[in-house]
Amino acid sequence: MEAKPGDSAVKAAETPKQAEDRRWRMVDRAMRLNGFQSHALIETLHAVQESFGYLDMDSLKYVANGLKVPLSQVYGVATFYHFFSLKPAGDHTCVICMGTACYIGGAAEIIKGVSDQYGIAPGETTTDGKLSVVIARCIGSCGLAPAVVFDKEVVGKSTSKTVLEKIGRWTNS
Repeated sequence: MEAKPGDSAVKAAETPKQAEDRRWRMVDRAMRLNGFQSHALIETLHAVQESFGYLDMDSLKYVANGLKVPLSQVYGVATFYHFFSLKPAGDHTCVICMGTACYIGGAAEIIKGVSDQYGIAPGETTTDGKLSVVIARCIGSCGLAPAVVFDKEVVGKSTSKTVLEKIGRWTNS
């Protein structure tokens, strides 16, 4: 039986902890299904993100080894695309759309209200780990502007007050 390209790289990178963790097997599967080819980088990073919730340096090194691509390339892709996160998310996520319609509709005021109330900027998580605030360039719900996504639920015609009320229910529970 012939070894596939990258098999030895993945096995060499595995630690006993990774070998036992089902999430790593999902990442390995994504690489294996694509023949450990470098063109599978984004798909593999998606597998890591889905499995662990974020991309840490260990996972970036693991993917670089498995796909035989430079770590700098893996890091570049991970930081370029908005979908990927290098930090663990909070228990709840609030995504504020900053597309043109949402911006004109008052998204900047929503961001200011959340930042003032919780002391975090977009892209950050509260110190208690309950809330992450993220900015999206456009979520495709322009007719609902300004739109905010609360834990994957799109809410339209949002105001600073309604967003703070929703977040308040999360943080007080």
